[in-house]
Amino acid sequence: MRKKPKLVTFDRPFTRAEYLAAGGGRSALRGARYREIVKTIYVDVDHDDSDSRVRAALMVHPEKAFASHWSAGRVLKLPVPDNPFEHVTVRDRNERRYRPWLKPHVTIRKRGVIIVRGIPVTDPITTFLQMAGHLSLVDLVVLGDAIVRKYRISPQRLLKAARASTDYYAAAARRAAAFVRKGVDSPMESRLRMLIVLAGLPEPVVNVVLVHEDGSWRRRFDLCYPRIKLVVEYNGRQHREPAQRTADESRTKELKPEGYLILPFEAEDIYVTPEATLNKIRRHLVLRGWGDVPMLNDRWRQDFAA
Repeated sequence: MRKKPKLVTFDRPFTRAEYLAAGGGRSALRGARYREIVKTIYVDVDHDDSDSRVRAALMVHPEKAFASHWSAGRVLKLPVPDNPFEHVTVRDRNERRYRPWLKPHVTIRKRGVIIVRGIPVTDPITTFLQMAGHLSLVDLVVLGDAIVRKYRISPQRLLKAARASTDYYAAAARRAAAFVRKGVDSPMESRLRMLIVLAGLPEPVVNVVLVHEDGSWRRRFDLCYPRIKLVVEYNGRQHREPAQRTADESRTKELKPEGYLILPFEAEDIYVTPEATLNKIRRHLVLRGWGDVPMLNDRWRQDFAA
């Protein structure tokens, strides 16, 4: 009777050499129990997750290497665009390890490094400063808004760090940090606000809360011009669900007698028809008596398709 190949359990990515040294069978390594993350580095499927590849990237580097850039954004669970490489930073150029799926960086600058789920990774502020050289203004503001929300770092602290930075792209970091706001709930809310601001329109107030006479919470608006009771909101897919639609209609009915107008927008209004969105917001600013409302400028076209 043929002997069943021995299985070896690892709770982290491992190399073929480690597996064989632990007594694992070669044929078992090719079975369904294991997945080859990248060449010669495997993971037990029971321990496979979104961190597996970045752990593999750190495995091939010296101990003091840390995840950075896009990889840091993913580890920190922040909204960064997709990138085909894992990004690792080392302190000495001789410590870089090159692989087709790996992008090593080297720096002698001071970097804030924290441990997240056992992974050494740049802290949120350092990640923001690093990504300033790689993201558009809007994407960097999206990242900054998310850092403020998730890690409870004030916009002022982020701006202070950007102003103190001597990195090559510090100017880009400073510019984006100046637009970061507290209380932003989603990346699309950040994008809608930046569309408005970059077009030269007055900036709406973020996270406006209405309260009852006793001071208890009543309603909250994503973006609002309180003086003229104009609300601008991004509605995600959940707003298409019957229960949410009913709740939205109920809120509108409740607030309309008090003079509030709610302008809801969806992804298409930002990505497909941004100019029409801007014209609609501007028209209502004028109609509701904002005052001297600027004409739209063209700065927004650099970050949003016309």
